[in-house]
Amino acid sequence: MPGPVSAVPSPSLLAYWVDDISPFLVRFHGNIGIRYYGLAYLLGFLAAAGLLRLYARAGRSLLPDARIPDLMAAVVLGVLLGGRLGYFFFYEPGMLRADPMVIFRIWDGGMASHGGMLGVAVALVWFARVSRIRFLHLGDLVVSAAPAGLFFGRIANFINGELWGKMSTVPWAVIFPRSADPGTPLANIAPRHPSQLYEAFLEGIVLLVLMQLRFWRTDVTTRRPGRLAGEFFIAYALVRMLGEVYREPDVGVPLILGMSRGTFYSIFLIAAGVFLWVRPSRPLK
Repeated sequence: MPGPVSAVPSPSLLAYWVDDISPFLVRFHGNIGIRYYGLAYLLGFLAAAGLLRLYARAGRSLLPDARIPDLMAAVVLGVLLGGRLGYFFFYEPGMLRADPMVIFRIWDGGMASHGGMLGVAVALVWFARVSRIRFLHLGDLVVSAAPAGLFFGRIANFINGELWGKMSTVPWAVIFPRSADPGTPLANIAPRHPSQLYEAFLEGIVLLVLMQLRFWRTDVTTRRPGRLAGEFFIAYALVRMLGEVYREPDVGVPLILGMSRGTFYSIFLIAAGVFLWVRPSRPLK
């Protein structure tokens, strides 16, 4: 949604890079086409499936190769439903009350990472029961691969010119045309932090390296199932809070106790992470 523009227009603002990339990789007609956002989800799911297969072949997973497609189907459904519902319940409840059908207009955007995590948790509970594989073990497997999807998702946010950062004059600041009212001259639009790229680095690359090091270099997933998931929740919440420092709060979405929604909801992730980290659990057989 439109945000504030710079108070004093300056020709020097045109020296900043303008994020005017088309959201479509291929546009067929109107709003129909292959979007980078959809491609980001596909790449994230493919990366996760590849890592799960690698775990199984290395003998570090109780999930056999043959069941990976089933788990991925459950995860995909959990991410999409949880992310979509979470966006409206956590960020735009008024919009959902005013027009319940908006939830089906996925081409208009609107996904929440915290909601996606809740959706995946529900999907894992179901899959653990039908597959007779321990829920905490499945959670460890999924969180070790999740940062790949977060990385691609944040890159898609940047390409779409959404979820932009706060105003800034750092040399790498970017002008996001969607941050101002339609038709506003570029010289009147304030440059902003490319917070999507900060988050892609923190939530994607940093967390992926951390999770992979913990998965391969330690026995945490076999000795203390669930602890890696707890570490992921804590680490994600912390880097998300750091990213929120540079991210412009959503226009029209009120703060909670002076905190952005992303920061506030991350507090609950830390609590869940600490619980998983300290709770006793039986080693895998």
